[in-house]
Amino acid sequence: MWDQWKKGFDQWENATAQLLEEWLKSPLVLGPSGTMLSTMMKAKLASDRAMAQLWGGFGLPTKRDQERTLHALNQLEARLIDLEQKLEDAEDQRAAAPAPAPAKAAKASAKDADAEKAAR
Repeated sequence: MWDQWKKGFDQWENATAQLLEEWLKSPLVLGPSGTMLSTMMKAKLASDRAMAQLWGGFGLPTKRDQERTLHALNQLEARLIDLEQKLEDAEDQRAAAPAPAPAKAAKASAKDADAEKAAR
């Protein structure tokens, strides 16, 4: 019984799919559908503009303002990541460089201490 029902359903599905495919490709369906889609897109554009004016009237950021801000944040984040990478590379180079001689380091630290006292 199940097999018969399945076979009948498959036949119905194939016949319906062929009929719908031909019907959906017909200019009688495509023309009005395209016109309806164009009309709906124009209505959406008008609605989006009205909402942007409404939000702007309340002093709130519009979708475009939010997108601009998000873009600026993404650029800042990318620059920050680049700077972090450069800092990490510089720290690695500094760690790999030989340490200064102890006598020079003592003189430099004494000069730094004198300069710090003078600044106060």
